[in-house]
Amino acid sequence: MAKRKRIYNIDEMIKEGYGTGVGSEYKPWIKIQDVPSLGRVTRLKGIKTNRQHELLSDMERNYFYLLEYSDRVIDIREQYPLLPIEDTISIADELGINHPQNPKTSEYVVMTTDFFITISTNDTIKTVARTIKSKDDLLDKRIIQKFEIERVFWEKREIEWGIVTEEEIDKTIAHNISFIQGYKDIRNVDSFREMEVIEIKDLIYEFIKRIVDDKRSMRLICLEFDNDMNLEKGSGLSIFKYLIINKIVEIDISKKIDVNKNVNILGIRNDEIKRGEAI
Repeated sequence: MAKRKRIYNIDEMIKEGYGTGVGSEYKPWIKIQDVPSLGRVTRLKGIKTNRQHELLSDMERNYFYLLEYSDRVIDIREQYPLLPIEDTISIADELGINHPQNPKTSEYVVMTTDFFITISTNDTIKTVARTIKSKDDLLDKRIIQKFEIERVFWEKREIEWGIVTEEEIDKTIAHNISFIQGYKDIRNVDSFREMEVIEIKDLIYEFIKRIVDDKRSMRLICLEFDNDMNLEKGSGLSIFKYLIINKIVEIDISKKIDVNKNVNILGIRNDEIKRGEAI
C-alpha cells in the first residue's frame, strides 16, 4: 500500500510539472518549505530564466550567482530530480548501497542534483550536473554513498557530473554579483520607470563619461551625477550597477566592489553601448 502511495505522489508531482520544463517554465522538485536546511535558504529572481529560484544553502546561493554572471550559462535548473526513481533504486541495489528513504515512512524518496546547467561552448550546447557540498561533508561515508548513486545515474546518461565545494566558489565574486544582480533591466528601477528610453540612454552615456577618469569614490561621483541631472538619490548608483551586470563597463569582479572608494574602470564595451539591447 505504501509503495502505491509513493508512486502516486511522484506521478502527481510530475503531472503538476515539478522537475520538468526549461527556462522560465521549469519547476524545481524541491521547494524551500519542503526541507530543513543548513545556512540561509534563499529565493532569487533569475536573470537568465526570469523565474524564482529555490536555493537551499548559502553555498548554493553563491554558486547560483556565479552561474548568473557567466556568459556561457544559458539555463539553470536547481533541485533537479533523478527520475525515474526506479533507476536510482536499481543503481543503489547494484552498488549495495541503501537508497535514500523518508525517515518517518521508510518510503524511497526521489534523489535530486543541486544544479542541472545548460552551457554554450564553441557553438555547441551541452548540459552538466553539479552537486554543491562542503568539503568537510565529503568525509561523511553516507554522503559519499548517495553521491555514488548520483554519479552513476548521470554517467549512464552520458552527462558530466561533478561536486563543487567552497574552494571552487569565490565568495567575493558572489558578493559582487549579489550587489548588482537586480539591475539587469534599469527600467525596473523606480526612478527610471517613467522615463523614455532615449532619455535613459543619454543619462547612461553621460554617466560613463564621468566615471572613466574620475579618481574619486564611486559614491561621490554618483551623488554629484544625481544632483547635476536632477535625479532621485541613488539613480547614479543604479546606473553603475546596471553597467557592471550588463558588462558594458569592465571592472575586476574578483575584487570587492566598494562604492566608498574609487572603482577602477578597466574598459568600456562600445559594442554594447551602441546596441543598447539591455535597455
